[in-house]
Amino acid sequence: MRVKIPGVVILTALILAVAFSISAPAAPNTASANAVPAPAPAPEPARASPVPADHPEIHDALNSLRHAREHLEHAAHDFGGHRAEALRATDEAIRQLEICLKFDR
Repeated sequence: MRVKIPGVVILTALILAVAFSISAPAAPNTASANAVPAPAPAPEPARASPVPADHPEIHDALNSLRHAREHLEHAAHDFGGHRAEALRATDEAIRQLEICLKFDR
């Protein structure tokens, strides 16, 4: 069975997005047993355009797909004739993820 390049590109972008989002190390616990705890930080004021807090993996995947699309669009070669189809598949993946996020609200 022949594996299609666009599917591989999209799958790779999604895997990388998930891998990078879960591989961030936790901050070390530097508080000692006798230390006085720091006061709780003041709540942040409301922002005009909130940062997306839900589904960070999907937002990371969208960023990865947009980056991959930019690379494909400006590449010096056509990847054996697969560039146009990969661009179409990437556009469709971006569109589907954006639709998913709209229906989550």
